[in-house]
Amino acid sequence: QVQLVESGGGSVQAGGSLKLSCVGSGYTYSNRCLAWFRQAPGKEREGVATVYSRSDHTYYADSVKGRFTISRDSAGNTIYLQMNNLAPEDTAVYYCAAGPVRGRCTLAPADFDYWGQGTQVTVSS
Repeated sequence: QVQLVESGGGSVQAGGSLKLSCVGSGYTYSNRCLAWFRQAPGKEREGVATVYSRSDHTYYADSVKGRFTISRDSAGNTIYLQMNNLAPEDTAVYYCAAGPVRGRCTLAPADFDYWGQGTQVTVSS
């Protein structure tokens, strides 16, 4: 069974940085889309960034381009999200997700089969 465990959330002031980690295990398919999503109170879950397990191709939501960087380990089991220049609107629970490659990796939640438990990121002004 696939398990995803996030860590690295916390509280930071605006302009600060945080790095999230997500350790995955139990994968049943080798070519995977790995992604970070976030959900703020009262809002829908939003895709933040995605990366392929077998390449360095990445895709970002417009709201985080130039500030956030997604990366993975060489095995494609662990992913990271480096978040710089954080703003109050980045406050949310951040989730990592995994799913098989269906053509290409997207930021659509329906394309991901497995989810972590989430980690809270709070940015104060």
